[in-house]
Amino acid sequence: MSELSARAKQILYAAITEFVATGEPVGSRTLSKKCGIELSPASIRNVLSDLEEAGYLQQPHTSAGRVPTDRAFRLFIDALMEVRALSQEEHARIRARFEEMSPNQNMMRETGRFLSELTGAVAVVVSPRIESLTLKQLRFIRTSPNELLAVLVMSNGAVQNRFVVAQVSEMELTRIHNLLDDVTDGRTLGDLRDFFARKLATERIQHDQLRKRAFSLGEAAVTEASATEADVVIEGQSKLFDRPEFSDAEGLKQLVAAFDDRERLLRLLDATMAAKGPTVMVGREAGELGGGQLAIVRAPFLDHGRTVGTIGIIGPTRMDYPKVVPLVEATATAMTEYIDRANNPQK
Repeated sequence: MSELSARAKQILYAAITEFVATGEPVGSRTLSKKCGIELSPASIRNVLSDLEEAGYLQQPHTSAGRVPTDRAFRLFIDALMEVRALSQEEHARIRARFEEMSPNQNMMRETGRFLSELTGAVAVVVSPRIESLTLKQLRFIRTSPNELLAVLVMSNGAVQNRFVVAQVSEMELTRIHNLLDDVTDGRTLGDLRDFFARKLATERIQHDQLRKRAFSLGEAAVTEASATEADVVIEGQSKLFDRPEFSDAEGLKQLVAAFDDRERLLRLLDATMAAKGPTVMVGREAGELGGGQLAIVRAPFLDHGRTVGTIGIIGPTRMDYPKVVPLVEATATAMTEYIDRANNPQK
Protein backbone atom coordinates (compact mmCIF):
# COMPACT_ATOMS: atom_id res chain seq x y z
CA MET A 1 0.00 0.00 0.00
CA SER A 2 2.85 2.39 0.81
CA GLU A 3 4.20 1.99 -2.74
CA LEU A 4 1.22 3.89 -4.15
CA SER A 5 0.89 7.64 -3.99
CA ALA A 6 -2.30 9.29 -2.83
CA ARG A 7 -3.10 10.16 -6.44
CA ALA A 8 -2.57 6.57 -7.57
CA LYS A 9 -4.84 5.32 -4.81
CA GLN A 10 -7.52 7.83 -5.80
CA ILE A 11 -7.43 6.76 -9.42
CA LEU A 12 -7.33 3.06 -8.53
CA TYR A 13 -10.33 3.54 -6.23
CA ALA A 14 -12.22 5.30 -9.03
CA ALA A 15 -11.29 2.61 -11.55
CA ILE A 16 -12.50 -0.18 -9.26
CA THR A 17 -15.82 1.48 -8.38
CA GLU A 18 -16.49 2.28 -12.05
CA PHE A 19 -15.69 -1.27 -13.10
CA VAL A 20 -17.94 -2.71 -10.36
CA ALA A 21 -20.79 -0.45 -11.51
CA THR A 22 -20.52 -1.14 -15.25
CA GLY A 23 -18.55 -4.34 -15.78
CA GLU A 24 -16.70 -2.60 -18.61
CA PRO A 25 -12.97 -1.87 -18.88
CA VAL A 26 -12.24 1.61 -17.59
CA GLY A 27 -10.41 4.22 -19.64
CA SER A 28 -8.82 7.52 -18.76
CA ARG A 29 -11.56 9.59 -20.45
CA THR A 30 -14.26 7.86 -18.43
CA LEU A 31 -12.43 8.59 -15.19
CA SER A 32 -11.83 12.20 -16.21
CA LYS A 33 -15.51 12.78 -16.98
CA LYS A 34 -17.33 10.75 -14.36
CA CYS A 35 -15.19 10.39 -11.26
CA GLY A 36 -14.34 13.96 -10.33
CA ILE A 37 -10.58 13.54 -10.78
CA GLU A 38 -9.14 16.93 -11.65
CA LEU A 39 -6.48 15.67 -14.02
CA SER A 40 -6.28 15.55 -17.79
CA PRO A 41 -7.01 12.24 -19.52
CA ALA A 42 -3.33 12.09 -20.48
CA SER A 43 -2.21 12.41 -16.83
CA ILE A 44 -4.76 9.80 -15.72
CA ARG A 45 -3.58 7.52 -18.52
CA ASN A 46 -0.02 7.73 -17.22
CA VAL A 47 -1.13 6.76 -13.71
CA LEU A 48 -3.21 3.88 -15.10
CA SER A 49 -0.14 2.68 -16.97
CA ASP A 50 1.89 2.77 -13.74
CA LEU A 51 -0.86 0.86 -11.90
CA GLU A 52 -0.87 -1.76 -14.65
CA GLU A 53 2.89 -2.13 -14.39
CA ALA A 54 2.55 -2.56 -10.61
CA GLY A 55 0.04 -5.39 -11.07
CA TYR A 56 -3.14 -3.57 -10.02
CA LEU A 57 -4.73 -3.26 -13.46
CA GLN A 58 -4.69 -5.23 -16.68
CA GLN A 59 -5.85 -4.64 -20.24
CA PRO A 60 -8.12 -7.30 -21.76
CA HIS A 61 -7.32 -5.93 -25.24
CA THR A 62 -4.75 -3.42 -26.39
CA SER A 63 -7.40 -0.94 -27.52
CA ALA A 64 -9.63 -1.35 -24.46
CA GLY A 65 -9.54 0.26 -21.07
CA ARG A 66 -8.25 -1.52 -17.99
CA VAL A 67 -9.82 -3.81 -15.39
CA PRO A 68 -8.76 -4.35 -11.75
CA THR A 69 -6.77 -7.45 -10.82
CA ASP A 70 -7.20 -9.58 -7.70
CA ARG A 71 -4.40 -7.54 -6.15
CA ALA A 72 -6.34 -4.33 -6.75
CA PHE A 73 -9.49 -5.74 -5.14
CA ARG A 74 -7.43 -6.96 -2.17
CA LEU A 75 -6.05 -3.45 -1.61
CA PHE A 76 -9.50 -1.95 -2.09
CA ILE A 77 -11.05 -4.26 0.52
CA ASP A 78 -8.23 -3.94 3.05
CA ALA A 79 -7.50 -0.22 2.85
CA LEU A 80 -9.53 1.85 0.41
CA MET A 81 -13.22 1.07 0.65
CA GLU A 82 -15.59 2.57 3.18
CA VAL A 83 -18.10 -0.01 4.37
CA ARG A 84 -21.62 1.34 4.05
CA ALA A 85 -23.41 1.57 7.40
CA LEU A 86 -26.74 -0.21 7.35
CA SER A 87 -29.80 1.92 7.99
CA GLN A 88 -32.11 1.36 10.95
CA GLU A 89 -34.70 0.04 8.50
CA GLU A 90 -32.27 -2.55 7.14
CA HIS A 91 -31.30 -3.69 10.63
CA ALA A 92 -34.98 -3.92 11.58
CA ARG A 93 -35.77 -5.96 8.46
CA ILE A 94 -33.01 -8.46 9.23
CA ARG A 95 -34.04 -8.83 12.89
CA ALA A 96 -37.71 -9.18 11.95
CA ARG A 97 -36.98 -11.99 9.48
CA PHE A 98 -35.34 -14.07 12.22
CA GLU A 99 -37.94 -13.20 14.85
CA GLU A 100 -40.67 -14.41 12.49
CA MET A 101 -38.88 -17.70 11.78
CA SER A 102 -40.81 -20.58 13.32
CA PRO A 103 -39.07 -23.53 15.01
CA ASN A 104 -40.28 -25.97 12.34
CA GLN A 105 -38.62 -23.99 9.52
CA ASN A 106 -35.21 -24.97 8.19
CA MET A 107 -33.09 -22.18 9.67
CA MET A 108 -30.18 -22.69 7.29
CA ARG A 109 -32.27 -22.71 4.14
CA GLU A 110 -34.41 -19.75 5.22
CA THR A 111 -31.28 -17.77 6.13
CA GLY A 112 -29.68 -18.59 2.78
CA ARG A 113 -32.76 -17.47 0.86
CA PHE A 114 -32.97 -14.25 2.85
CA LEU A 115 -29.31 -13.32 2.40
CA SER A 116 -29.54 -14.07 -1.32
CA GLU A 117 -32.54 -11.72 -1.51
CA LEU A 118 -30.66 -9.00 0.38
CA THR A 119 -27.53 -9.11 -1.75
CA GLY A 120 -28.71 -10.36 -5.13
CA ALA A 121 -25.96 -12.97 -5.03
CA VAL A 122 -25.51 -16.62 -4.17
CA ALA A 123 -25.74 -17.33 -0.43
CA VAL A 124 -23.99 -20.23 1.26
CA VAL A 125 -24.67 -21.41 4.80
CA VAL A 126 -22.51 -24.05 6.47
CA SER A 127 -24.19 -25.83 9.35
CA PRO A 128 -22.52 -26.07 12.72
CA ARG A 129 -20.02 -28.90 12.69
CA ILE A 130 -21.48 -31.47 15.03
CA GLU A 131 -18.35 -31.68 17.16
CA SER A 132 -18.61 -27.95 17.90
CA LEU A 133 -22.17 -28.21 19.26
CA THR A 134 -22.80 -28.18 23.00
CA LEU A 135 -24.39 -31.31 24.46
CA LYS A 136 -27.41 -30.80 26.68
CA GLN A 137 -28.31 -34.39 27.41
CA LEU A 138 -27.14 -37.91 26.56
CA ARG A 139 -29.45 -40.88 27.05
CA PHE A 140 -29.22 -44.55 26.09
CA ILE A 141 -32.29 -46.63 25.21
CA ARG A 142 -32.15 -50.41 24.98
CA THR A 143 -33.35 -51.59 21.57
CA SER A 144 -32.23 -55.22 21.92
CA PRO A 145 -30.22 -57.29 24.42
CA ASN A 146 -26.99 -56.39 22.62
CA GLU A 147 -27.74 -52.87 21.35
CA LEU A 148 -28.41 -49.38 22.68
CA LEU A 149 -29.74 -46.31 20.94
CA ALA A 150 -27.73 -43.24 22.01
CA VAL A 151 -29.84 -40.07 21.90
CA LEU A 152 -27.80 -36.88 21.97
CA VAL A 153 -29.75 -33.65 22.52
CA MET A 154 -27.79 -30.50 21.67
CA SER A 155 -28.22 -27.10 23.25
CA ASN A 156 -29.60 -25.70 19.98
CA GLY A 157 -32.34 -28.34 19.90
CA ALA A 158 -30.71 -30.63 17.34
CA VAL A 159 -30.92 -34.35 18.06
CA GLN A 160 -28.47 -37.03 16.99
CA ASN A 161 -29.28 -40.75 17.22
CA ARG A 162 -26.55 -43.38 17.13
CA PHE A 163 -26.62 -47.14 17.72
CA VAL A 164 -24.03 -48.60 20.09
CA VAL A 165 -23.33 -52.31 20.60
CA ALA A 166 -23.44 -53.08 24.34
CA GLN A 167 -25.04 -55.34 26.92
CA VAL A 168 -26.36 -53.16 29.76
CA SER A 169 -29.24 -53.71 32.17
CA GLU A 170 -31.89 -51.08 32.90
CA MET A 171 -30.53 -50.68 36.43
CA GLU A 172 -27.02 -50.05 35.09
CA LEU A 173 -28.37 -47.52 32.58
CA THR A 174 -29.88 -45.44 35.37
CA ARG A 175 -26.55 -45.27 37.18
CA ILE A 176 -24.70 -44.60 33.90
CA HIS A 177 -27.04 -41.72 33.11
CA ASN A 178 -26.42 -40.20 36.54
CA LEU A 179 -22.65 -40.41 36.05
CA LEU A 180 -22.77 -38.94 32.55
CA ASP A 181 -25.07 -36.08 33.63
CA ASP A 182 -22.27 -34.88 35.92
CA VAL A 183 -19.75 -34.52 33.07
CA THR A 184 -21.61 -33.95 29.78
CA ASP A 185 -23.84 -30.91 30.21
CA GLY A 186 -22.27 -27.75 28.78
CA ARG A 187 -19.41 -29.45 26.93
CA THR A 188 -19.10 -29.70 23.15
CA LEU A 189 -18.99 -33.10 21.52
CA GLY A 190 -15.36 -32.50 20.61
CA ASP A 191 -14.50 -31.64 24.22
CA LEU A 192 -16.35 -34.72 25.47
CA ARG A 193 -14.63 -37.02 23.00
CA ASP A 194 -11.25 -35.86 24.31
CA PHE A 195 -12.45 -35.94 27.93
CA PHE A 196 -13.63 -39.55 27.73
CA ALA A 197 -10.42 -40.64 25.99
CA ARG A 198 -8.29 -39.03 28.72
CA LYS A 199 -10.32 -40.52 31.55
CA LEU A 200 -10.35 -44.02 30.05
CA ALA A 201 -6.56 -43.92 29.81
CA THR A 202 -6.18 -43.45 33.58
CA GLU A 203 -5.59 -46.35 35.96
CA ARG A 204 -8.28 -45.11 38.34
CA ILE A 205 -11.05 -45.48 35.76
CA GLN A 206 -9.77 -48.87 34.64
CA HIS A 207 -10.40 -50.14 38.17
CA ASP A 208 -13.87 -48.55 38.44
CA GLN A 209 -16.08 -50.80 36.31
CA LEU A 210 -19.18 -48.58 36.37
CA ARG A 211 -17.32 -45.42 35.36
CA LYS A 212 -15.37 -47.37 32.77
CA ARG A 213 -18.61 -48.65 31.26
CA ALA A 214 -20.25 -45.19 31.39
CA PHE A 215 -17.28 -43.38 29.83
CA SER A 216 -16.82 -46.09 27.18
CA LEU A 217 -20.44 -45.74 26.13
CA GLY A 218 -20.18 -41.94 26.20
CA GLU A 219 -17.03 -42.00 24.08
CA ALA A 220 -18.61 -44.35 21.52
CA ALA A 221 -21.70 -42.15 21.21
CA VAL A 222 -19.98 -38.78 20.87
CA THR A 223 -17.23 -40.09 18.58
CA GLU A 224 -19.78 -41.54 16.20
CA ALA A 225 -21.89 -38.38 16.27
CA SER A 226 -18.86 -36.09 15.84
CA ALA A 227 -18.00 -37.78 12.56
CA THR A 228 -21.13 -36.35 10.93
CA GLU A 229 -20.16 -34.02 8.09
CA ALA A 230 -21.24 -30.40 8.05
CA ASP A 231 -24.18 -29.58 5.81
CA VAL A 232 -23.87 -26.93 3.10
CA VAL A 233 -26.89 -25.00 1.86
CA ILE A 234 -26.56 -22.94 -1.34
CA GLU A 235 -29.34 -20.57 -2.39
CA GLY A 236 -29.74 -18.26 -5.39
CA GLN A 237 -27.36 -19.89 -7.88
CA SER A 238 -29.41 -18.65 -10.83
CA LYS A 239 -28.61 -15.05 -9.88
CA LEU A 240 -25.12 -15.47 -11.36
CA PHE A 241 -26.06 -17.14 -14.62
CA ASP A 242 -26.76 -13.87 -16.43
CA ARG A 243 -23.61 -12.12 -15.24
CA PRO A 244 -21.23 -11.25 -18.11
CA GLU A 245 -18.32 -13.00 -16.37
CA PHE A 246 -20.09 -16.31 -16.93
CA SER A 247 -21.94 -15.65 -20.19
CA ASP A 248 -20.02 -18.07 -22.38
CA ALA A 249 -20.24 -21.86 -22.20
CA GLU A 250 -16.88 -22.29 -20.47
CA GLY A 251 -17.69 -19.66 -17.84
CA LEU A 252 -21.06 -21.28 -17.13
CA LYS A 253 -19.42 -24.70 -16.86
CA GLN A 254 -16.91 -23.38 -14.31
CA LEU A 255 -19.70 -21.73 -12.33
CA VAL A 256 -21.78 -24.90 -12.11
CA ALA A 257 -18.67 -26.91 -11.15
CA ALA A 258 -17.90 -24.43 -8.35
CA PHE A 259 -21.24 -25.06 -6.64
CA ASP A 260 -21.10 -28.81 -7.21
CA ASP A 261 -17.72 -29.06 -5.44
CA ARG A 262 -19.06 -28.64 -1.92
CA GLU A 263 -15.99 -30.18 -0.33
CA ARG A 264 -13.85 -27.39 -1.78
CA LEU A 265 -16.33 -24.80 -0.54
CA LEU A 266 -16.17 -26.30 2.94
CA ARG A 267 -12.36 -26.23 2.94
CA LEU A 268 -12.32 -22.60 1.83
CA LEU A 269 -14.81 -21.54 4.48
CA ASP A 270 -13.06 -23.58 7.17
CA ALA A 271 -9.81 -21.82 6.35
CA THR A 272 -11.28 -18.57 7.67
CA MET A 273 -13.30 -20.09 10.53
CA ALA A 274 -10.97 -18.67 13.19
CA ALA A 275 -11.67 -15.10 12.07
CA LYS A 276 -14.00 -13.22 14.41
CA GLY A 277 -15.60 -10.92 11.88
CA PRO A 278 -16.30 -10.89 8.16
CA THR A 279 -13.55 -11.96 5.80
CA VAL A 280 -13.22 -11.77 2.03
CA MET A 281 -11.42 -14.07 -0.41
CA VAL A 282 -10.96 -12.63 -3.89
CA GLY A 283 -10.33 -14.44 -7.14
CA ARG A 284 -7.33 -16.76 -6.96
CA GLU A 285 -7.31 -16.46 -3.17
CA ALA A 286 -10.22 -18.89 -3.42
CA GLY A 287 -8.13 -21.19 -5.61
CA GLU A 288 -9.60 -22.22 -8.93
CA LEU A 289 -13.17 -21.79 -7.72
CA GLY A 290 -15.15 -20.60 -10.74
CA GLY A 291 -11.98 -20.31 -12.78
CA GLY A 292 -10.60 -17.76 -10.33
CA GLN A 293 -13.39 -15.28 -11.09
CA LEU A 294 -15.34 -15.63 -7.86
CA ALA A 295 -15.12 -13.95 -4.47
CA ILE A 296 -16.42 -15.13 -1.11
CA VAL A 297 -17.61 -12.82 1.67
CA ARG A 298 -18.25 -14.80 4.84
CA ALA A 299 -18.87 -14.27 8.55
CA PRO A 300 -19.23 -16.74 11.44
CA PHE A 301 -22.27 -17.36 13.58
CA LEU A 302 -21.89 -18.43 17.20
CA ASP A 303 -23.34 -20.71 19.84
CA HIS A 304 -22.35 -20.02 23.46
CA GLY A 305 -19.62 -17.69 22.18
CA ARG A 306 -18.05 -20.38 19.98
CA THR A 307 -17.90 -20.21 16.19
CA VAL A 308 -20.08 -23.08 15.00
CA GLY A 309 -20.90 -22.25 11.38
CA THR A 310 -20.48 -19.85 8.51
CA ILE A 311 -22.76 -17.72 6.39
CA GLY A 312 -21.56 -16.01 3.26
CA ILE A 313 -22.01 -14.72 -0.25
CA ILE A 314 -20.40 -16.04 -3.42
CA GLY A 315 -20.26 -13.71 -6.37
CA PRO A 316 -17.97 -12.43 -9.10
CA THR A 317 -14.88 -10.52 -8.04
CA ARG A 318 -16.74 -7.52 -9.47
CA MET A 319 -18.84 -7.28 -6.31
CA ASP A 320 -20.19 -4.29 -4.39
CA TYR A 321 -18.10 -5.08 -1.29
CA PRO A 322 -19.04 -1.94 0.72
CA LYS A 323 -22.69 -3.08 0.50
CA VAL A 324 -22.27 -6.85 0.77
CA VAL A 325 -19.83 -7.02 3.72
CA PRO A 326 -22.12 -5.29 6.28
CA LEU A 327 -25.16 -7.27 5.08
CA VAL A 328 -23.33 -10.57 5.61
CA GLU A 329 -22.08 -9.46 9.02
CA ALA A 330 -25.50 -8.25 10.18
CA THR A 331 -27.17 -11.48 9.04
CA ALA A 332 -24.57 -13.58 10.86
CA THR A 333 -25.19 -11.53 14.01
CA ALA A 334 -28.96 -12.03 13.70
CA MET A 335 -28.42 -15.76 13.23
CA THR A 336 -26.30 -15.89 16.40
CA GLU A 337 -29.05 -14.09 18.31
CA TYR A 338 -31.63 -16.53 16.93
CA ILE A 339 -29.59 -19.50 18.18
CA ASP A 340 -29.21 -17.81 21.57
CA ARG A 341 -32.98 -17.33 21.85
CA ALA A 342 -33.56 -20.95 20.85
CA ASN A 343 -31.18 -22.06 23.61
CA ASN A 344 -32.69 -19.69 26.16
CA PRO A 345 -36.43 -19.30 25.38
CA GLN A 346 -37.01 -17.41 28.64
CA LYS A 347 -34.99 -14.45 27.37
